[in-house]
Amino acid sequence: MYLKPKVKAPQPELIENTLNILKTYNTNTICIESACPNISECFNRGVATFLILGKICTRNCKFCNVSTNKPLEVDENEPVNIAKAIKKLNLNYVVITSVDRDDLKDFGSNQFIKTVKEIKKISPNTKIELLTPDFRAREDILEQITQLEVEKFAHNIEIVPRLYKEIMPQCNYEKSLKVLKYYSKKTSKSSIMVGVGESIDELKQVFNDLAEIGVKYLTIGQYLRPTPKHYPVKKYYSDEEFEYLKELAIKSGIKYVISGKLVRSSYYADKY
Repeated sequence: MYLKPKVKAPQPELIENTLNILKTYNTNTICIESACPNISECFNRGVATFLILGKICTRNCKFCNVSTNKPLEVDENEPVNIAKAIKKLNLNYVVITSVDRDDLKDFGSNQFIKTVKEIKKISPNTKIELLTPDFRAREDILEQITQLEVEKFAHNIEIVPRLYKEIMPQCNYEKSLKVLKYYSKKTSKSSIMVGVGESIDELKQVFNDLAEIGVKYLTIGQYLRPTPKHYPVKKYYSDEEFEYLKELAIKSGIKYVISGKLVRSSYYADKY
């Protein structure tokens, strides 16, 4: 039997200061919205993951703590406000991600482009990683995104394909692979959660699929149920099992792998 992983309590002063700055500029972070266990550690290192296009998602994945409902109008001031917040927080490395916006014609891609341009203008020394939704795998959109000068292009595979219908019914594994294959023209990264009912053989297949399309970076983490209403945890993996999964992923051909109980898609994004 494996115990649920524990993490040190967030530092109140650090969190309060960061929250005040985020509130001043009316910006959101996935660190807070997803109740990430690594929030203090990342903020201490000058790293944060910003959530653009609001904090209401058009999809309803059963593992996710982000709200699902009718989204608000796109905030035209959001890109410049995020850039100002990054400058004020003196962040070294940021990940820009978003909710799914299937209600928009461009699925929110233009807001990513505007946000990157504003960060480059206002906080030019900050390194940027993009963690995007699938944009329905539209090649015209993916082409625009990959023209941006950023450190990495990421899209999360999240879980093994057999479980998509049950846990992520509005998503498609093949479309996600198509996105990552496109991003691999530059530098691509993905992430997968374990503990939702997958088998080792299924994970091996995902690792092979990612390696085959050129994904260089992968994070593997334990799924932790945000609330009792979310999808239940089927298994807690041990440290030894996470090390084994890391070895499998590297053997498949993925160059850089971080694997562990509290690892999340943006964990140590600045380190590798």
